[in-house]
Amino acid sequence: MAYRGLILDFGGVLTTRMALNSAAFERAEGLAPGQYVAALEHHPEGRAVYAALEVGEARQEDWNRVIGGILGLDPTDLMRRALAHLAPEPHLVAAARRARAAGVKVALLINSFGLDPYDPYTDKGFGADFFDAMLLSEREGVRKPDPLIYRRALDALELTGPECVFVDDHAPNLVPAQRLGIHTVHHTTDPAGTAARLDELLAGG
Repeated sequence: MAYRGLILDFGGVLTTRMALNSAAFERAEGLAPGQYVAALEHHPEGRAVYAALEVGEARQEDWNRVIGGILGLDPTDLMRRALAHLAPEPHLVAAARRARAAGVKVALLINSFGLDPYDPYTDKGFGADFFDAMLLSEREGVRKPDPLIYRRALDALELTGPECVFVDDHAPNLVPAQRLGIHTVHHTTDPAGTAARLDELLAGG
């Protein structure tokens, strides 16, 4: 069947890999390898502030302050510095543009990084005009993998699950989409391969 909707993650899908960005940030800030990721994923305060930021219960400046404190870094505009080495992924960007040109509705569905003082989406070239709908978890008050945010994405596109394809680089985020009948693509380390798969699916292959 030909799909009518394409739902995309941001970091690691529309952009280059998050792990590469994190490693580059650590080098730029003089951190030990893995130190930044540990602050986000293993430090209790780091995990808590990131989770709160994603659902709009904390501000980006709160994240800057907490993560900066854990790492011993100047918190000023820290999110901008933390994402400075993230770049648009050309293969996936081109695939999304081909999809829209062919009449497929394209949505962004992400767990947010915050918007103020630094808007990473516009900064990386993904303003509102790139998408038919933008589902940012901080605005929705709910984050992946909660099924509610996937249903809201479908509502925003005015499509059903079986009419859509969803791409994410985290396998657990695919499961709720699959339960809604959405065709899922797990993007890993082969952007050209993922783009080719999307071209095939969206052409009805």
